Amino acid sequence: MHRMMDDYALLSPLRYTNNNLKMIIAAFGILVGVSSTSPIPPLFIALCMSFATVYLGKTNKKVYLQILGAPVGFSLAGIVIIAFFFGTGPELFGFDVFGYRFSVNTGGLNMAFLVLARTLGGMCCLFFLALTTPMVELFSVLKAWKLPDVFVELSMLIYRYIFVFLDVAISIKFAQSTRLGYKDMKTSFHSLAMLSSTLFIRAWEQGEKLFVSMNSRCYSGKLVLFEAKRPVKAPEIVLTAAYFLSVLLLLYFTKNVQMVY
Repeated sequence: MHRMMDDYALLSPLRYTNNNLKMIIAAFGILVGVSSTSPIPPLFIALCMSFATVYLGKTNKKVYLQILGAPVGFSLAGIVIIAFFFGTGPELFGFDVFGYRFSVNTGGLNMAFLVLARTLGGMCCLFFLALTTPMVELFSVLKAWKLPDVFVELSMLIYRYIFVFLDVAISIKFAQSTRLGYKDMKTSFHSLAMLSSTLFIRAWEQGEKLFVSMNSRCYSGKLVLFEAKRPVKAPEIVLTAAYFLSVLLLLYFTKNVQMVY
């Protein structure tokens, strides 16, 4: 937990690229991936975003795969259910369990591939943004885009205190473990309940301290954010335009392409 995603973003060479451009690239990839009726465009987007994150952003390959493994593993469980219980068409394979037929047909398998591709494409876009843009700069971009101040400031506070309370939870669990607080199932449930209640009390106390400290500094309802001015360079425009055009052409020519017929 000592190296968070912000650490990689601060060390990334793409950190010094225009933040609005990176936001547009990530949003474009997510919107196209979601609207695609074929898994090929989302997979192409995932490949391009992964290349940009690892080779241009200099993110460690092993770390990137570990970060990407969590949402992919979660989506794999979902696509198995989709493959077996959704879609129509010829049956590809199946088996009987207690007289009930579980089978995978072409429609269900195509839908599963599409969901997996969309998930992979969307997550790669988000990780591209997260691993190349520090969150402080990202919040300043959101504020510059005229999102409601309440939304931006609440997001900042939530993001900040996720890691504060995570550190507290880790410290409490370590203290419990050294006292054999997780030696068996019954003790583990009791320790987990104590951890949850203590963390709730700490969160309440921290919220009151934050309220007092912000009022003592004449908080007027708005937080001032510094926005770094980084001009968009010509090679970046050309590369982005080529990427957008490639994705749109692929979206058009593969709109009826299925993985299984």
